[in-house]
Amino acid sequence: MRKIVAPILAILFMSCQNDELKSDVDSTAAIETLKEYVLVNQIFQDIGNNEADAIMNAESMNSGKSTNEKSQGPIITVEPLDFTTFPKTITINYQTGILCKDGITRKGIVTVVSTNWYAVPGSEHTATFNNFYHNDYKVEGTHYVKNLGNNQDNNLEYSVIIENGKITSNTGDTINYNESSTRTWVAGSATKLNIWDDEYLLDGTQSGTSSKGIDYSMTTVEPLHFVLLPRNITAGILNIDVGTIKDIVLNFTNSTITIMGVSYPFN
Repeated sequence: MRKIVAPILAILFMSCQNDELKSDVDSTAAIETLKEYVLVNQIFQDIGNNEADAIMNAESMNSGKSTNEKSQGPIITVEPLDFTTFPKTITINYQTGILCKDGITRKGIVTVVSTNWYAVPGSEHTATFNNFYHNDYKVEGTHYVKNLGNNQDNNLEYSVIIENGKITSNTGDTINYNESSTRTWVAGSATKLNIWDDEYLLDGTQSGTSSKGIDYSMTTVEPLHFVLLPRNITAGILNIDVGTIKDIVLNFTNSTITIMGVSYPFN
């Protein structure tokens, strides 16, 4: 999503200069809020991807109490270490910092309590964070995932709830974030230990408050189609409200953004 932010923000800035727009949110604050949303959304989507990867790696473990087979990967511990006893506590320890394949340096600990393995319908996975950083951003909150089973297209669906999400920058600015969505795994499920060929659909709502105290909300009109490598959104429609600036429509399917009823292309 980052690669389309600049033209979108330019369009929003020009639209917000319209004298007919009555808003208690000026264009600069709206632009900063959208930029922060892109950041916080990316961080929590990445957390979901890496959490699933760690749980499936934990399932593959068959001896010992920990694994760190890839020197660049986190240390994963599983307690109790067997294939049948649940709930399990899965600890993902990035230690003092690990540069991951997606170019993100992560450090600190993510702890996941799982009621069963990730692909088992009905399984629940609750992640919390202990001094965890995504690059220079500290992450807090609760990330909850439930396996809803296969849909009519035989794709696994997951409910995703993020509560009290908070991102803190190295300057002390904080962004608050909540999410209630459905995530559908549409590609890559046959290679469970490789998240980078995964694709999924995200449908639901996201909301929060920017570092400047501006409320924002996002609702999917059509599910967003995420590809992990290279990171991209290939389709879907998102409706955005920023403060009192309402009904910004971001259409990834035909690459347009609609502001105040006027559509503009983006690349």
